[in-house]
Amino acid sequence: MDTTKPKQYTPSSGAPRGNTGGGYRGNNNNNKREGGDRKPRTFFEKPKPEFDQKMVSIRRVTRVVAGGRRMTFAVALAIGDKKGSIGLGTGKGGDTAMAIAKALRQAKKNMFRIKTTKDMSITHEVSSKFSSSKLTMMPNRGKGLVAGSTVRDMLILAGLKNITAKLHSGSKNKLNNARVAYKTLYMLKASNALPKVAAFIAEQEVEAKVESKESAVEVK
Repeated sequence: MDTTKPKQYTPSSGAPRGNTGGGYRGNNNNNKREGGDRKPRTFFEKPKPEFDQKMVSIRRVTRVVAGGRRMTFAVALAIGDKKGSIGLGTGKGGDTAMAIAKALRQAKKNMFRIKTTKDMSITHEVSSKFSSSKLTMMPNRGKGLVAGSTVRDMLILAGLKNITAKLHSGSKNKLNNARVAYKTLYMLKASNALPKVAAFIAEQEVEAKVESKESAVEVK
C-alpha cells in the first residue's frame, strides 16, 4: 500500500492563480470601506455674471513696427440686464483674456437705460446712421421681435420686445451693425445726463473712419 502524501500545488509549480493550496480565501471584511466614513462631494458653482454678455466681434490686428510685426487682439463686447439697460465696449490686448476684460470694463462704463413701455417695447420710431449702416426701429403691436444680425442680439440683451428693426447696410461688419444699434437705442435713453456715452459714440465714429481708410489702403 502506497503511503506517500499527494503532491500539493504551489504557485511555482504552475497552479492556477488564486489557488495556492490553502483553499479559497474570501475578501477580508477589514478592507471594506464603511459608508459612514465617506465624505460627500462638494461642488463649487461658478458665480453668475452680473450682466448677460455677447461677443460681437473678435479679430487679430497686426501692426508693423521697427522691430517687426506686433500682433494684438481687438474685441467688441455687448452687455445687458434684460431689463432695459444696454452697454457696448471695445478693448485691445496682447491676448484675448486681456482684451475681453478691457471691453467688459468699458461696456459697464457706457451702460445706459432705455425708456420703454409696459410691455418692454419702445415708445416711438427712431432711426440713425453709423458709417455705412442705417437702422430704423419701430414698435409693432404684439408681432414679437423682428430683427436680424447683431441688432437682434442687442435687443435681446436689453430685454426689448415687439420691435421691428430694418437694417440697411451693404457691409457685413458686425461691429458697425452693433454700433448703429447702440446709437439708435441711445436716442431712447431714459435720462439726459450721459456725457460719457455720447463721447464714446463720437469716439467710435472716428475709429470706424480710420478702420475704413486702413482697409481701403490694404485693398489697393
